[in-house]
Amino acid sequence: MGRLDGKTVIVTGASRGIGAEIARLFAAEGGRVACVARTMREGDHPLEGSLEHTVAMIREAGGEATAIAADISEYEQCAAAVEAARAAYGPIDVLVNNAALTYFIPIKDYPVNKWHRSIAVNFHAPFYLSQLVLQDMLPRKSGAIVNISSGAAIGPGRGPYPENIGRGGGTLYGAEKAALERFTQGLASEVYHDGVSVTCVSPSQVVPTPGTVFHHLVTGMDDPRGEPPLLMAQAALLLATEPKERVAGRVTYSQEILLEFGWIREGKGIGIDRKGSGYSQI
Repeated sequence: MGRLDGKTVIVTGASRGIGAEIARLFAAEGGRVACVARTMREGDHPLEGSLEHTVAMIREAGGEATAIAADISEYEQCAAAVEAARAAYGPIDVLVNNAALTYFIPIKDYPVNKWHRSIAVNFHAPFYLSQLVLQDMLPRKSGAIVNISSGAAIGPGRGPYPENIGRGGGTLYGAEKAALERFTQGLASEVYHDGVSVTCVSPSQVVPTPGTVFHHLVTGMDDPRGEPPLLMAQAALLLATEPKERVAGRVTYSQEILLEFGWIREGKGIGIDRKGSGYSQI
C-alpha cells in the first residue's frame, strides 16, 4: 500500500530537478500524477529535462503519470492544466506548487517585464492553482497543498552589511518566497476546518539541479555540499499525507521535518543547525 494510492496529484515544474523527483516519488507511492511544466520534449528548453522524460521514468517504474504542458504564469493555462488533470484522473487530491522562475538581477537593473513574469510564476501561480483545486477539495472536506519555498526567503537582516552581501541579485526571488510562506499560513488557517492541509517546505541545503548548476549555486550535480533531491520529495510526501492536525500551516525545511517525524536519523542545514525564516518559527 502506498501513501497516495488512488489520489490525483498535480506537480508543477515537473520537467526537471526537485519537481521531477517529487513526481516520481508520489507516483511510486500510488499517486496518479499530472506533471505540469512548459518543457514537453528534450531540446525545448536549454536545460536538461522534460515532461516526456519524467513521465517515461514514472511509467517504466510501473507508476501512473500524464504530461500537461502549460505556462503557469497565465491564469487561463493554469485553469486548462487543472481541467486536463481532472479529465485524466478525477478530482484533485494533492497540489504541489513547485515551479519557479529565477532571474538574479539587482533591483536597479531589473527589467519590468521580467519582474512581472517572475512574480506571475513564483507567487501568482500558486494562488491561481490553489484556488482552482480548492473547488475539488473543499466540497469533499479533504486535500493537501504543498508549496515549495527556498532559503532565499530568509532576509539579510539589517545593516551594516559586508561587501559580499546583497550583490547576487536575489532580492525579488527572496521576497516572492517570503510572500509564499505568508500565503501558506494564511490559506492554511482559512481552509483548516474544511479538511484541507496547506504547508510549505524548503531545502535544508541547496539541491543540485540543472537550474542551480546554471545559476552557479552549486559546482555541479555531484557537489558534495548539496542535498539529494529525494529529501525534498520525501518531505513533500510527508506534508501531503500526514494528518492536517500534525502539519497544517507548517513552514519548514526538508531535513528538519524528516528528522522530526523519524524519516531520517540525522540532518544538517537550515532548520537544524541554523534558524530558518521567521514564518518557520511561528
